[in-house]
Amino acid sequence: MIRVAVAEDNGFLAKAVEEKISFFDDLKFKFRGANGNEFIGKLEQDHNVDVILMDIQMPEKDGISTTEYVKNKFPHIKILMLTVYDDDDNIFNAIQAGADGYLLKETNPEELHKAILDVLEGGAAMTPSVALKTLNILRHPEKMTGDKVQQEEIKLSSRETEILEQLSKGLNYQQIADNLIISPATVRKHIENIYKKLQVHNKMEAVQKAIKHNIIQ
Repeated sequence: MIRVAVAEDNGFLAKAVEEKISFFDDLKFKFRGANGNEFIGKLEQDHNVDVILMDIQMPEKDGISTTEYVKNKFPHIKILMLTVYDDDDNIFNAIQAGADGYLLKETNPEELHKAILDVLEGGAAMTPSVALKTLNILRHPEKMTGDKVQQEEIKLSSRETEILEQLSKGLNYQQIADNLIISPATVRKHIENIYKKLQVHNKMEAVQKAIKHNIIQ
């Protein structure tokens, strides 16, 4: 029996994954964590797990930093990223963190089952489009290196960092304005500047990128 745990913040998607697991007699669902910190807490209590299906975008602690933590503490556990993100940056960071495979959430039950078996046998399961992107990263590592240097040069003011931390807690413009004793219009202007500096288009991307580059925790 292969014991599978799931790290996924979206309840609907988590149920869909559990259903896929239930199709196979050799797979047993163990538990689910709705964010990285919750998942790690449950894993600390019961690390009798063979494979983890790991989402990337989660609150409190994302899937990449959770993967790195788990691999350092429980290196025997295999980790399959199961995500909607197939950009080079996330693929690169997941592999660097120790992921054993990288699948997209559109993966059907049979493909997921095969991927779980593959990683347990020492393979590296990947959705075909992700495998192609991984090859391109390996063929042109200078592109990733140059991009990361550019991203690491991001400089936010202390006020911008404060506002980003408030955004990461799910607060709206008015709540942030009240907490920092400034006007909502000033908050909006700061957020526009944050988006430009981080080269992102929305709050989720801004928070994810800031956490990834240790601008906020």
